[in-house]
Amino acid sequence: MEEKEFDYINVIPLVDVMLVLLTIVLTTSSFIASGMIPMDLPKAHSRAGETLKTQTIEIDRTGGIYLNSQPVSLEGLQTDLDRMNRNIPVLIRADRSISLQNFVSVLDVIKTLEFTRISLQTEETK
Repeated sequence: MEEKEFDYINVIPLVDVMLVLLTIVLTTSSFIASGMIPMDLPKAHSRAGETLKTQTIEIDRTGGIYLNSQPVSLEGLQTDLDRMNRNIPVLIRADRSISLQNFVSVLDVIKTLEFTRISLQTEETK
């Protein structure tokens, strides 16, 4: 019996695998770039400046509070912030649909601890 020689290499399976890997990388990178907690930020005309080494406090639409993407209670937030240097910038990211009381409670904790560099993240309106 005669063996057939290969005249070509079938690259279609290789292309399929590469496209799947590309999809995984792009999906993962979009989560990293946008953050894990989905937010619908309020609009503002001015654009906030970039700050380095900020402590990020996020309030999602259900009222959940996160310090650097870790869920905390209001009391836990006060305890964690109390251990930090008061000159560290604090960035507040709050969903626009939360109740004002949730935002004021978080801001009250920050002000009570006498943090001096506080900013609120907004989206720029077009």
